[in-house]
Amino acid sequence: MDPHKPKTVVRAGIITISDRASKGLYDDLGGPALRQAAQRHGWQVIAQALAPDEQAEIQRAIRQQVGEGCQLVLTTGGTGVGPRDVTPEAVRAIAVREVPGFGEVMRLESMKITPNAILSRSLAVVVERTLVICLPGKPSGAVQCLDFVADAIPHCVEVLQELPTSC
Repeated sequence: MDPHKPKTVVRAGIITISDRASKGLYDDLGGPALRQAAQRHGWQVIAQALAPDEQAEIQRAIRQQVGEGCQLVLTTGGTGVGPRDVTPEAVRAIAVREVPGFGEVMRLESMKITPNAILSRSLAVVVERTLVICLPGKPSGAVQCLDFVADAIPHCVEVLQELPTSC
């Protein structure tokens, strides 16, 4: 990496996907945890939202953050195997391409922590020119999974935004 190249400041958005949190019945813990993690990585969080476990609402929230200039959208929740877990279906329906390595690494590394990681349907896609990463709903799991893939995010954003890259 060129030490003279200015570091890309990633503009990020965060969406917590939860029926209960979106109705105010449950405190959103995942969004604030991801905000702290994103800031720790040097990214600028410019948008944050709550959405219920409904495909159209998830898509609306993602499109809104893309329209607000987010280069990275992190979602937390809805990636399990429960009947209301529809995040992967929602994001795939608006994606221009999937980036499978992110989900693969998140599951592989998470398997070292818990055997239940095999149930995760975490993934990453491109919506327009924005990287969207769907993380688990448990705050600690969301942050751990983000940390597993964080080093690849700035380069991916640079490529998607057609910025000069260091590679």
